[in-house]
Parts: sequence; C-alpha cells; structure tokens
Amino acid sequence: MIRLAGVRVEAGERTVLHHLDLEIDPASSPMTALIGPNGSGKSTLLRLLDGLVLANTGRITVDGLDPERELKALRRRVGFVFTDPDAQLVMPTAVEDVALSLRRTEVPRRHHDVRARELLAAAGLGALADRSVREASSGQRQLLALTSVLATGPRVLLCDEPTTLLDLRTARRVGDVLRDPPAPVAQVVVATHDLDLAGRADRVLWIEDGRVRGDGGPAEVVAAYRRAAG
Repeated sequence: MIRLAGVRVEAGERTVLHHLDLEIDPASSPMTALIGPNGSGKSTLLRLLDGLVLANTGRITVDGLDPERELKALRRRVGFVFTDPDAQLVMPTAVEDVALSLRRTEVPRRHHDVRARELLAAAGLGALADRSVREASSGQRQLLALTSVLATGPRVLLCDEPTTLLDLRTARRVGDVLRDPPAPVAQVVVATHDLDLAGRADRVLWIEDGRVRGDGGPAEVVAAYRRAAG
C-alpha cells in the first residue's frame, strides 16, 4: 500500500508537486502507471516513493514505511529501475551483475552464480551471461537492469520510463514482466510516456503541473490525455 497525504515538493521557487493526497492499493491496482508531459512531476512522484526525493511537507508511507525516517528498511522492500540501465549496471558481465544483487537476499553465496544464470535464462538473457554488459543492446541492458532489481526480491517495484528507446518487441517484453512480475512483488508503479504500456496498467494517474488531472482505468484516462494533447 502506498499513501501520500498533503505532499508538496518544491525546487527553488518552483512547486513541483502540489499537496498530493493519494492511496494506491496493490489489491485493486497491482500495476499503476503515471503519465503526463515532460516536467509534469511524475518522475518526482516516483522518486518520493524510494526516498530519492524528500517532500517539503506531508506524509508518505510505502508498504507501511516512511521513506524519510525508515530509508534503510524501505530499500530492502522497494526496487527502482531507472530510465538509463547504464546507471545501474555496475559489474563487467551480466551474470556478475545479477549475482551482486543476490547478495541482498537470503540465497547462500555459493549458489549466487547458479541462481543468477537461472534468472537470466528466465528473462531470455541466458546467452549474455558471460558476455560484457557493454556488448548488449540497449533493450538487453534494460532487461538486465530489471532482472538485477527483481533479483533482490522487492515487494514494490518502481520504474521510471523503462521502455524509452526500446524497439516494440523488447518494450512488450518489459511490459510483460511489469504486468506479471515474479513474487514477492505485490505492487508496480511505472512513470511512462509509453501509452501502450500505460494501457496495460490497472490504474492510470495523469499528472500535469504537479497535480493529478486524471485518475482511473487506463482506457478512460489515456483517452482523455490523448484528447488534451490534441
């Protein structure tokens, strides 16, 4: 469960988010998409949920935890996938990168290599296991970044523009994972300009000028957003 009450975020003299009151329940909305134009505040909202940005006023809880006061515990439950996978991939090879994530789990260290290869195979990346991460395509790197985050076993998965610059087939593969993530993920929140991806969500929040302009089912909210964009 994600709750925001009276949340405001300022950047200098600009108000990025205006007094947001939101509740996102994984029982009714296991996948929620945030849409809106550039600079609307959707990425800031996503970062609030992982403690990457702090609110000036208001209260936030994610899976029962306050990102400001319980950040260490929160990071054990929340996984964050950035737009640029190169910001997350730190090891030379794919199998090493996933194995590094497994250090945050209860999987015994002697099993990390085997488990990492299993996760890569399940993601369709088995052939990349021992290759340099830099040899992989942009789509493969994004899938690898997502696999590495999922390897930590988060309950909440946050994704910021995960399908940017991906071809249609890879974007659909990423969407498939977000639509049906492995346990223990119970809740996915994704900020995106990809309206096809947003259309697969259970709930869509249209954020504009730091406020919620639309909130509801994907067909209704995406259609309203398209009309407003002309």
